Amino acid sequence: MASVTFDKATRLYPGGDKPAVDQLELEIADGEFLVLVGPSGCGKSTSLRMLAGLEDVNGGAIRIGDRDVTHLPPKDRDIAMVFQNYALYPHMSVADNMGFALKIAGEDKATIRKKVEDAAKMLDLTQYLDRKPKALSGGQRQRVAMGRAIVRKPQVFLMDEPLSNLDAKLRVSTRTQIAALQRDLGITTVYVTHDQVEAMTMGDRVAVLKDGLLQQVDTPRNMYDRPANLFVAGFIGSPAMNLVEVPIADGGVKFGESVVPVSREALTAAADAGDRTVTVGVRPEHFDIGDTGGLTITVNVVEELGADGYVYGSTSHSEGSQDIVVRVGGRNVPEKGSTLHVVPRADEIHVFSTSSGARLSG
Repeated sequence: MASVTFDKATRLYPGGDKPAVDQLELEIADGEFLVLVGPSGCGKSTSLRMLAGLEDVNGGAIRIGDRDVTHLPPKDRDIAMVFQNYALYPHMSVADNMGFALKIAGEDKATIRKKVEDAAKMLDLTQYLDRKPKALSGGQRQRVAMGRAIVRKPQVFLMDEPLSNLDAKLRVSTRTQIAALQRDLGITTVYVTHDQVEAMTMGDRVAVLKDGLLQQVDTPRNMYDRPANLFVAGFIGSPAMNLVEVPIADGGVKFGESVVPVSREALTAAADAGDRTVTVGVRPEHFDIGDTGGLTITVNVVEELGADGYVYGSTSHSEGSQDIVVRVGGRNVPEKGSTLHVVPRADEIHVFSTSSGARLSG
């Protein structure tokens, strides 16, 4: 097992004028499960492929443990990759697929069989070892791909959106299995996904990328509680955080008909930047609902989820309408078309610079 280091690693595709990955600096500890997440085209898969040796590194360096692997071929990096499309050999049995890399490495048949059977037992694949991939479900094929990676006992697992071809229910159970498996094996894992729910539930830490630039790397809890900027605030969380541009008032910000207290440091930082407004972030669960004050929203849609529900509403003001999502109790949901007065809890709001997007609140 080993740590992984991206040291200002950069990838610029031929003919491009902007790097796909721009000076990525990231330290991944030995045995850590790190998730790279971001929208399509943000550079997360390119970062993984650079680590795998499938993409050239045009600047900076990549290290696995103490070894500089920046320009080593994939076979010399001691990594195992699990792909989105499984990449299984259709003419081979499950056992042969799982043991193929060991066969190429010249290991004897008895050793290969033992390692394959051990991995199959771990993944509940023992009864399928003699089948061909076409006779398996999508979830079973993904477990075979995992088994092929496990038998090699690499220093680093690389996983590129391995669950995206599975249905929703299977995705939930498989992500739990992958996370548990990684903790049992203790192998450093870099996992790429565009699904922030996957990122938040699986990773020891999460790294958010946008346009090739690292926005924030932190534990899921810290990232949820203290997003570094507007992009992370809007990306992490389901439903997404409400982001409302509001004017600065004496001692706080004017949120509809109410003044919500904001730290003096945040207001001073906004004033120093010349901003007359700030952008306030409020999670759907951090609103109080009352009869007066705050923002008045018209209820458009209500999602009832049993224990609780989500109200999707909109508010009209001089600059136009603003969509707002509010979590409510499942036993007391408002009617569609009704109006609500919502006020954010002062100790739960996030304050960002409207001009730069940077976090201002502590």
